[in-house]
Amino acid sequence: MHITILAVGKIKESYWQDAIAEYSMRLRKYCKLDVIEVADEKTPDQAGEALKRQIRDREGERLLKHIKENAYVITLEITGKMLDSEGLAEKVGQLGIQGNSEVVFVIGGSIGLGEAVLGRSDYALSFSKMTFPHQMMRVILLEQIYRSYRILHGEPYHK
Repeated sequence: MHITILAVGKIKESYWQDAIAEYSMRLRKYCKLDVIEVADEKTPDQAGEALKRQIRDREGERLLKHIKENAYVITLEITGKMLDSEGLAEKVGQLGIQGNSEVVFVIGGSIGLGEAVLGRSDYALSFSKMTFPHQMMRVILLEQIYRSYRILHGEPYHK
C-alpha cells in the first residue's frame, strides 16, 4: 500500500521533523510512505468568513493537485468519525483488502479544508473534537498509522 500524508503548512521545528522522520522510517517495513507539504496562506486574525473561504479554496487547490484520481482520500476533520486504534487498523486493513493501493490522508490548514477537498473525501476521520497544530497532528497520525500496522501484523506495540 502507498500512503501519502498531504498537509497544509511546513514543518520548521527540528523536534517535529525528527518525530516525523522516526515514524516514517518505522513505516517503511509496512508500506510506501510520502509526506507532502503544500504552502499555507496567511490568515489575518480578524478575517471574515468570505476571506477564510477564499483561503481554504486556495489551499485546497494546492492539495488537490497531489491527489491521484484512483486514490482513497481520508480527510482529518473535527466532525469526522472517531475511531480507536483498533478501528483505524481495521479501516487500513479493509482498504488493502478492497484493493485501495493509494491512500491519502489530508490535514488542512489552521482554518480547515475547502469545500472541493471535502467533496473529494472518501472518509472523514476525527482524532478529537479538539483542534491540534498541524505539526503535532502529523506526528499523531503517523504514530497511529504505524500502530495500525503493528496491530494488523499481531505485533506487540498497541498495548
